[in-house]
Amino acid sequence: MKQLTTMWGSAISRSPLVQPTARVPTLVDRARRGIATGGHYVVPKPFNEPNFHYFKGSPERQKLITALKDLRSQLPVQVPARGGPTSSQAQKNAQPVSMPMPSEHGTVFAQYADASGSDVSDAIESALTAKLAWQDMPFTDRAAIFLRAAELVSGKYRYELMAATMLGQGKNAWQAEIDAAAELADFFRFNVGFAQEIYDKQPTINSHGHHGRTDWRPLEGFVYAISPFNFTAIGGNLISAPALMGNVVVWKPSPMSVYPSYLVHKILLEAGLPPGVIQLINGDPEVVTQKVFEHREFSALSFIGSSSVFRSLYSKAAEGVVSNRYRDLPRMVGETSGKNFHLVHPSADIENAAKHTIRASFEYSGQKCSACSRIYIPQSQASAFLDVMKRELNAVKVGPPEDFENFLGPVINQAAFDKITKAIDSANKDDQLVRVTGGTYDGSKGLFIDPTLYVSKTPDHPLFEQELFGPVLVAHIYPDAEFDDVLGVIDRQGGNFALTGAIFSNDQAAVRKAENRLRYAAGNFYVNCKTTGAVIGQQSFGGSRSSGTCDKAGSVNLLMRFTAPRTLKEEYNKLENVMYPSNL
Repeated sequence: MKQLTTMWGSAISRSPLVQPTARVPTLVDRARRGIATGGHYVVPKPFNEPNFHYFKGSPERQKLITALKDLRSQLPVQVPARGGPTSSQAQKNAQPVSMPMPSEHGTVFAQYADASGSDVSDAIESALTAKLAWQDMPFTDRAAIFLRAAELVSGKYRYELMAATMLGQGKNAWQAEIDAAAELADFFRFNVGFAQEIYDKQPTINSHGHHGRTDWRPLEGFVYAISPFNFTAIGGNLISAPALMGNVVVWKPSPMSVYPSYLVHKILLEAGLPPGVIQLINGDPEVVTQKVFEHREFSALSFIGSSSVFRSLYSKAAEGVVSNRYRDLPRMVGETSGKNFHLVHPSADIENAAKHTIRASFEYSGQKCSACSRIYIPQSQASAFLDVMKRELNAVKVGPPEDFENFLGPVINQAAFDKITKAIDSANKDDQLVRVTGGTYDGSKGLFIDPTLYVSKTPDHPLFEQELFGPVLVAHIYPDAEFDDVLGVIDRQGGNFALTGAIFSNDQAAVRKAENRLRYAAGNFYVNCKTTGAVIGQQSFGGSRSSGTCDKAGSVNLLMRFTAPRTLKEEYNKLENVMYPSNL
């Protein structure tokens, strides 16, 4: 059997009856020639991926253990400078960069090739070359690729993705499940649904003889996506949101997540994504960013990471705008840091509030942008609250994610470990802080920090402002009668961040007061619920102030940022007279 190749580069079997010169028409070819099925298509309704819980003896736990062992046997995994079926001599000759395993820093988890400036330029041009065919592909066909990818994520690649996330990013089984399996599949499915909503937004009122339409164009150039280490799913969202709308993307993942990101890209290609549409590139962020920001067709930044890095990128883009370097005014879409809070009201269920606080502050070692790192406790309930915290934390285990009993794993790398432990050492000697639990760590084999809680003697300690991105929580105990005052304190504190916050209260008037007074203190606000764990389709995610542009991942709003709508008007009648009736 001979093979033909489509314009996407995929092989198609050809029988001997097919003439040698015949070319298999692509979907775009068929649409342009009018050879297409008719009808207005509606994509399937999205749904949240059901979670497995990995109970002892369960089939899913055994499958995950097998995947972990298989991945262990392949270490260090090799990742090219560019994902997909592209390779340059520079990639082949590049000195590999090694990424240690956070839970076992003597073991190299991944090695990736460092992209050169020419690799980056080639990736940009390859994306732009693919752009016309991709944006002209019918939406139903673009959607099918991401829906197919969701099935691959939740099925064929589920345990492989989870194993990569556990070993490479230090997540335990549950955290890997809700990230690399469930949330990634959710992003692909729900983004398709959000895109359908956008395309369905058309004028509903037309004058007699007139017809108005909206063409939801993609951006004219390319999108630059930068994803962080802490969520495999985030990378999938940063690239799928713009790509679904017909954009092409240059994707730079964090060095600490190069292998899971490589798997996500591999899955998309297997699902039918044309190779040029999303260009995965690994390397020095300065090199990649410089080439991107020099290019005339840079149209948008899609970023999740630290606030300081986002500010720097914003400034670089502004320089290009001022010098008239770009054809477009680049969209800056960012979700960044947080110094998130829990507020406990005197009426709260203290047991519930404490348990939620432990999960919010210490799951994934506090390395979620939504993690709680400051808490305000009423004086009448402080003793009871702290007793529950100490009791529950005594049962919490810290260690490698492959041991299913461990609740906390490592922090991501040596730099993070050094930053957090330096702050802990300082806090342990600070006479303005009372250590309740933790304040200890062990970096001899892995980068492990025990869950740490301090009570501050003053409400204005620097720990209420400093984002550590680790398992450190600071508490302020306030007089019950000063609940109204503490609302103002919460709003002012937090390093000028405004990402997530929560109140625990059984007094609805207090809940209403907090919601109103703290309206701008958090983009995601929770009642009797921890600050972590927004579910796509149920709570969109994103904050403002220094926490980002509040474009709300997991919503229609984010996808609309990657469109350049064109308004069209058509008239069916004729203009009979130049003069207005009032002129006659």
